[in-house]
Amino acid sequence: MKPFTLRLEAAVVFVVVLLGGIASSATHPVSSAKSSQPSPCATPDYRQFDFWLGDWDAFDADNPTTVVARNRVDLILDGCVVREDYEGTDGHRGQSFSIYDASRQVWHQTWVTNRGELLMIEEKMQAGEMTLSGTDHGTSGQLRQVRGAWKAMDGGVRETAATSTDAGKTWKPWFDLMFRPHSAANLSAGGDETIVADRDTQYQAAVKRNDAATMDRILADDFVLVTGSGKVYNKADLLNEARSGRVVYEHQEDTDQIVRVWGDTAVVTAKLWEKGTDKGKPFDHTVWFSDTYVRTPAGWRYVFGQASLPLPKTP
Repeated sequence: MKPFTLRLEAAVVFVVVLLGGIASSATHPVSSAKSSQPSPCATPDYRQFDFWLGDWDAFDADNPTTVVARNRVDLILDGCVVREDYEGTDGHRGQSFSIYDASRQVWHQTWVTNRGELLMIEEKMQAGEMTLSGTDHGTSGQLRQVRGAWKAMDGGVRETAATSTDAGKTWKPWFDLMFRPHSAANLSAGGDETIVADRDTQYQAAVKRNDAATMDRILADDFVLVTGSGKVYNKADLLNEARSGRVVYEHQEDTDQIVRVWGDTAVVTAKLWEKGTDKGKPFDHTVWFSDTYVRTPAGWRYVFGQASLPLPKTP
């Protein structure tokens, strides 16, 4: 039975291969015709923004040692669309999609974020820079003009942006970023200590102005604060206090700040001066505090705080 089975299987395979070859020969001219057609986005115009492609670490131009974001830029949809995936160390995340609109001979970019922001800008390559402009509404709802520019330089890419609220008569710098190839060396060059220090300073500033939105982004959902008197507060307590406007700060600044980082955990110690009014009642005291931060996929988050009793007044 075995030799017969082998011969039968061989015959079946021969027939299948023969039929497959006939079918392939019949359809080959069509396949060849399809493969010979160029990609609809293969022209040089569509490749003008390719200098931005890559896996980048982003730095503020005036602080070139601290990573502020990871930015991955690649091509999607058969090379027709440049996609940007931005992850800020402050939890700000966004994506942009850029495409060359051949019908109008302009580049168009749409930018969306995890904070509900939307920006649509367009223009063209000019003098070696990709320059795009448009309008959006600022946090106050005021209409403003936005102008952005990307330029390859020093082995990376520089992106600058400016805004105008007077129909383009005057412009105010918005941001100035330098993208360098992603590297572990970028993150280790004093990065974590500086990022956490900046984050804690941002938090104290947000408390001073009762900015609940910024506090919400920095505080972990399971945040706990223990004061020198033994009182315990959670994230909701602090956000509700900020939204109420009950406390008005004249001073909310720290000094003697020290940051220590152990892997994915960081501790900030500093001396905090708080002065203002609480329901109209004045207060003025200084405390030592320790703030604990933990690295998360969305950036460093403030998870635990502990404050001392008010320090004795100095002459």
